Amino acid sequence: MNTALRFTFNTLILIALSSLSMMGHADTRYIDDTLYAPLRSGEGLEFRVVHKGVKSGTPVELLSTNPDSGYSKIRTPDGIEGWLPTRFLINEPVAADKLARLIKEHEALKAKFAEVSSTNKEINQTSGQVQANNERLQTENQKLQDELSSIKRISENAINLDRRNRELRETNEQLKNEVEVLTADNIRLKENNERDKMLLGAGLVLLGVIIALVVPMFKRDKRNSW
Repeated sequence: MNTALRFTFNTLILIALSSLSMMGHADTRYIDDTLYAPLRSGEGLEFRVVHKGVKSGTPVELLSTNPDSGYSKIRTPDGIEGWLPTRFLINEPVAADKLARLIKEHEALKAKFAEVSSTNKEINQTSGQVQANNERLQTENQKLQDELSSIKRISENAINLDRRNRELRETNEQLKNEVEVLTADNIRLKENNERDKMLLGAGLVLLGVIIALVVPMFKRDKRNSW
């Protein structure tokens, strides 16, 4: 196992070195070991300075190169564009940056290697426990399957009861609505009955008044005719 991990570690280092070597094929350039390289608005020392100095090792985007003037137009990571002598540009990071990057990657690989070693040790120590847990989980899984089957049966009964309950509630609502309609009809009929009684009473009273007025007139007419 240690041999395999060592092989993995060496492979990761080779991949990192290969990635660094492939960076030279991109359109990225790096400021050479000149400390600071000023950017100008044109191809020559007579043009104004647009950037006081790009630090050595800074990756910049190469926009164009003029072999006749010996100047190249670049864009800094901050988006500033300008011209500087082409001799200040190299295809790879400066040695100091390359060394710092390699050290950082080396430390990361060492940490990853230690993590993998620790994980492998833990796996070896817990392999027996995993097997025991697997058997226990299989037993618990069977119990859960049995419980699930029982729950499904109960759920089916509960669903049927719920459906029946909803049907009864709907029927109850319909009956309540019908009772309300019948109650309203009953009240309206009572009101109509009371009104009819009042009209009948008023008619009887009026009839009595008419009779009381008309009968004496008939008696007077009979006496006169005699």
